[in-house]
Amino acid sequence: MAEPIDVALLPDTAQVRADDVHVGGVSLRWLAETFGTPLFVYDEATLRARCAEAASAFDEGVAFASKAFLCGAMARVAVEEGLYLDVATGGELDLALRSGVPASRIILHGNNKSSSELATAVDAGLHRVVVDNFDEIDQLSQLVGAGASLDCLVRITPGVEAHTHEFVRTGQEDSKFGFSVAAGDARRAIERLTALRGVRLHGVHSHIGSQIFELDGYRESMAIVADFTREDDFDELCVGGGLGVPYVAGEWAPSITAWAESLRSSARANGLDPAVRLIAEPGRSIVAQSALTIYQVGTRKRIAARTYLAVDGGMSDNPRPVLYGSGYEAFDLARPEAVRSQAVRLVGKHCESGDVIIDEAWLPAETGIGDLVATPVTGAYGYSMASNYNRVPRPAVVFVRDGDARVVLRRETFDDLARLEA
Repeated sequence: MAEPIDVALLPDTAQVRADDVHVGGVSLRWLAETFGTPLFVYDEATLRARCAEAASAFDEGVAFASKAFLCGAMARVAVEEGLYLDVATGGELDLALRSGVPASRIILHGNNKSSSELATAVDAGLHRVVVDNFDEIDQLSQLVGAGASLDCLVRITPGVEAHTHEFVRTGQEDSKFGFSVAAGDARRAIERLTALRGVRLHGVHSHIGSQIFELDGYRESMAIVADFTREDDFDELCVGGGLGVPYVAGEWAPSITAWAESLRSSARANGLDPAVRLIAEPGRSIVAQSALTIYQVGTRKRIAARTYLAVDGGMSDNPRPVLYGSGYEAFDLARPEAVRSQAVRLVGKHCESGDVIIDEAWLPAETGIGDLVATPVTGAYGYSMASNYNRVPRPAVVFVRDGDARVVLRRETFDDLARLEA
């Protein structure tokens, strides 16, 4: 048995009522009836507050990690609130530019940037390119100079293993990302980039992983980076992102501000020049709690071991439980204040036994077929990792603010899915 849903997991503007929840001044039940389900609902006020907090906590150049959730509306919100935009592929770069984000506010990442992606970055004049490997340096040597220039950071692996899932650790030696400090590759990369005409190397980038709750790893990384760059005349240090967020009741994570303050304290303690800009690339910590997903229950199946409730979405709109064993909570939109006394396995509609959204979800005893169920904290890596498995169209995305709702990504149709047929 579980208590009613913890309001701390809901967006900032959420108001729980006896038979509904309002977010951004809009009824979630009305949104489901109007726009259908599954449906991603983002609270724009929460998005803007987290973006503004990051812009204030770090120095000029702090960026939103767009891989967490990217669409034109989100890109514009991030930039309007003072952030830059971190993209990792040509597709993300194209969307950012199409959305009106100035090239001068875009940072390009990626461990396997194509020649065309690098050429676009140089031609467009992006704010930064984060250089990841020696092959990339070879390509850049052919693109810069003779009038073309590039502002960049070099991505290093400090050898720090963050306390998180092995699939989202990136700071350890055995990683596809960056240049190893211990092996000497990072120093060789700095020397090569510094020697290239037209290249301005501003500093290093060090990202140790994702969904991190403990700040010790960041402090350890800061000590290594500060020592490694002590003799370099750098003006910028990026700590990447990875700050965790609570997904279920009882979890706790530092705020963006507390994260930044801890990093600044560590930088001072390790003798980093105060003039060096300290920047970051938060993604999940900006968008995760801003959103929730609404589903409709389609079937209920009782077997000896448990009860299954199947909804009209699943692993195609939230693959994180399948990929990482991620936990979520659920609540009944019509009974948000009810004690959740019914334990069910909340599953999707896909032809996979592993299509499980919540292994043991607690819902009111009355929740059943036709009811609307919501899973909070789905703003990060839900839509951005969504697929069309089993030819299921991706859900619509709605932004709510001050009593208004606007569709920022329309629901896909079968015609959309058929357009690529040759």
